[in-house]
Amino acid sequence: MRIIQSPKTIIDNPDSVFGYFAWPSIARLYDGRLAAVCSGFRLRHLCPFGKAVISYSSDEGQTWTRPAVLIDTPLDDRDSGICVDGKRVIVTSFNNKPQDQLNWIANSLRSGDFGERVKLMMAYVNTISQDDVDKYWASTYKISRDGGYTFEGLKKSPVTSPHGPFKANDGRIIWVGREFANKDPKAVEDYSRVCCAVMDDNEDFHIISTIPGCEDEFGVGFSCEPHALQLESARILVAIRAQRYNEHPMFTVFLSHSDDGGKTFTVPKQIIPTLAGSPPHLLMTENKELVMSYACRNGNMGIRAIVSKDGGETFGEEIKLTENAPSSDLGYPATIQRKDGSLLTIWYEKENNFSIIKQMIWTLE
Repeated sequence: MRIIQSPKTIIDNPDSVFGYFAWPSIARLYDGRLAAVCSGFRLRHLCPFGKAVISYSSDEGQTWTRPAVLIDTPLDDRDSGICVDGKRVIVTSFNNKPQDQLNWIANSLRSGDFGERVKLMMAYVNTISQDDVDKYWASTYKISRDGGYTFEGLKKSPVTSPHGPFKANDGRIIWVGREFANKDPKAVEDYSRVCCAVMDDNEDFHIISTIPGCEDEFGVGFSCEPHALQLESARILVAIRAQRYNEHPMFTVFLSHSDDGGKTFTVPKQIIPTLAGSPPHLLMTENKELVMSYACRNGNMGIRAIVSKDGGETFGEEIKLTENAPSSDLGYPATIQRKDGSLLTIWYEKENNFSIIKQMIWTLE
């Protein structure tokens, strides 16, 4: 690995208390520009003010526009994904209910945090009505018809994932994600269903299959936040975040595949060490090298990558893109190939009490 451009900040809001940005994705638009999306203008990792935003670069990531708001429901709009299908661009997000916010605020108060930001969050959450929840609580997406510059109204999806859907070889838009349902998050067998959904002619998504759970010798892990792509062979690869917080902790990535267009998937297999990091993002380079980027939140924290030259059958050694991150509140890297063949990876990382979006440019030498 050779670094071409060291990590630098590309999306932030330093002159405001609403300066927290996280969970980014990146894509190349129809006109050749790059688009980065994320959740931003927030107070914290969990707060009710999140919005899905977009920034553009017309010089291969050297400079970026200030973030513009795309999705802003009364709820906390979180992870943002992006899928490009010619001039049609799909930007995704999801949100949570006021009770989730109130539970987090209550934890802050119990720990002695009575700061102005906590009071601000409490005041805002109390303005959200049940009608707002009924109308907006969902995995959401918007569609652009002009190459990613103006977007239509909000739509809802049965699945959610950080980086959104992908365009299949046959032209279908496929979204592999965790089923978005009002189920008990403590019941792993109910809550962590990773499913494959396909967009119909009305541009609505419908689930067509469910991927088996991620399991090791100590039992099942919580499966969530997958990312998928399709190889030239038509095989669909899905990398899945698997986690467990007990006496046998897990924070890793499993890989599954489908050879029938998403109708059935193999039992996922673990591909990196148990606490190596997650969630994953997949990229196939022009040289047919499969790059999976992810974040390590254990020990020497930072952004990592592994590379497969045989379509995901085997992977090489871990590449440390960054090290010594100041906080475990980081990650969700996404990687794209620049026109000169180099790779551009973006992620979020804590800096001066806020999380910001960073990037670095590197090659696989």
